[in-house]
Order: sequence, then structure tokens, then C-alpha cells
Amino acid sequence: MLGAPTDLRRHRSSALGNNLMDYVFNMLEKYASTLEEEVAERTKELVEEKKKSDILLYRMLPRQVAEKLKLGQSVEPETFDSVTVFFSDVVSFTSIAAKGTPLQVVNLLNNLYTIFDGIIDAHDVYKVETIGDGYLCVSGLPHRNGHEHIKEICNMSLEFMESLADFSIPHLPNDRINLRIGVHTVDGMSYD
Repeated sequence: MLGAPTDLRRHRSSALGNNLMDYVFNMLEKYASTLEEEVAERTKELVEEKKKSDILLYRMLPRQVAEKLKLGQSVEPETFDSVTVFFSDVVSFTSIAAKGTPLQVVNLLNNLYTIFDGIIDAHDVYKVETIGDGYLCVSGLPHRNGHEHIKEICNMSLEFMESLADFSIPHLPNDRINLRIGVHTVDGMSYD
């Protein structure tokens, strides 16, 4: 019985001649090695793409809903006794946007929303979506928090306003950002 690949190679070399068989064996080894590297690279790319798709999914849906959907489970609608909804937009955003390039406007919103997202992380608030300069959040769902949702949204709103004191528009350093904020508490909201 042959014990190792080198024993096999020696056996073939003596039995069949070493030129052609060694060449074929070396080519197969190289092919197998290249194939293994390619599989490893593709697996790495697949993992990275899965992370990106998960991030996108978690931005669109609450985590527990996204997890159920990923597992192929159905998501049943839930009724929440009371939630508080927050909406804001930038005052005179159209005129601010008209004074900059599209890239400057995107950078402005990205900088602003990065600050807001950091503030949200410190509160029991779920960011539903951002559309242009509009920012929509809710508290009290998808996690019930009694009547704390009112306090969470109001404290978050105050922190948003405070954060604007130090915020400057890179392409309009003399202008300031002002927010228009609406807050409403809703009883008996269904969520799915």
C-alpha cells in the first residue's frame, strides 16, 4: 500500500516513465491548487456581498422582521397600543441644495444623517427611513417600551436641535441648518 503522494509519484515514475506522468501530475496539482484559491476567493466575495445585503435589509426592516424573512418564516402583523412618530425636514432645503453641486448636497445630508444616526443609537428609537431631507423615526415599535416612547422621541429631538449648533455646511460655511420637526403619538397602530 502506498503511504503518501510522494510514494505514489515514485511508484509511477519507476513503472510508467517520469516525463509524461510527472507533467500530467504536476498540471493536475497546479489546477487543483488554482481551483482551491479561486473557490476561497469566491467564498470570500460571497460572504462580503451577504454582509452588504444584510446591512441593506436591516436598514429597510426591523432586525427581528428581517431575521424571520431570511429564515423563510412569515411575519404576522402586530398591534401596538401606543407609539410616537417623529418626522423632520431641513428648512429651506431646496434653496440650500440649489447653492451646491449634487455631490456637495449628498455630502451635506450624509454628514447630517451620520450625526442623527449616532444620536438615535443612544435612544430606544427605530429609524424608519430617510427620503431626501426628510427623516422618519418611531419609538414604541418594533420594541414595546410602555409610555417611554414619548420621552425617547422628545429627548432625541432636543439632541438633534442641539447637534445643529456646531454643524456647518461645508460649501456654505456662513449658513446654518434649521429643522422643522413634527411629533405625534398614535394609539392602536398595526405594524407588519
